[in-house]
Amino acid sequence: MDFLHNLAKVTKELNGLSVVKALNRAIRKISACTHHFQHIIEWETAPPPPPEWYDHFLNQHWNWAGGMPWERGFFSALALKKGGRALELCCGDGFNAHNFYADHLSKIVAVDFDELAIKHAKKNFVNPKISYEVCDIRTSLPSGLFDNIIWDGAIEHFTEAEIAKLIANIKKCLTRDGILSGYTIVEKPDGTKSHHEHEYEFSSKEDLKRFFSPHFKRVQIFETFSSDRHNLYFYASNRTHLPLDSD
Repeated sequence: MDFLHNLAKVTKELNGLSVVKALNRAIRKISACTHHFQHIIEWETAPPPPPEWYDHFLNQHWNWAGGMPWERGFFSALALKKGGRALELCCGDGFNAHNFYADHLSKIVAVDFDELAIKHAKKNFVNPKISYEVCDIRTSLPSGLFDNIIWDGAIEHFTEAEIAKLIANIKKCLTRDGILSGYTIVEKPDGTKSHHEHEYEFSSKEDLKRFFSPHFKRVQIFETFSSDRHNLYFYASNRTHLPLDSD
């Protein structure tokens, strides 16, 4: 860091700031191009089918305006207990755990059944607060109780029967006033799936709520709209207050 400060002092004395800005502008353009190219390879070129998890560096470096993870990370972060212990289900690349959740928590266990996703997370999003684990949540969940459980962009990857069973098991892993939060997508009007791996896409807020109501006293579900998606966000808990209560 001392080297950079000394170099910055010399650069400023030599009126070199414009050169640094031009260099950074070129780097951003190159990065956007290469990340766009990665997106084309992974998501627009067949075979094989696209991956089950998304590398959110693509949003960060190329498609910022399409950055659904910013919205999704923010809404789940609203529910976090400061200094609490959290579990993220189907964490994918680890982007949200690292950038939105870890700073609020004392510990977060982030799990995904995809070994490549966990390998990517361990390589790119190292944080002493985060423990990444390969885990198929249909067969087991990490032990212990959690103040928060986050299920972002993954509930639709399971069948109706699996969703019902998973929510019952998730409830057992929450503390008495713990909150389950997350995001999912509404099915398209023509009935086609948004992703080839989706097992069940919800028709409405009411359709989603029916899975939570048998297990939680309070359920909040709200919607947002983006250019190509109708989004649903949820909070479920037995506590009195939830993040979007008027008080």
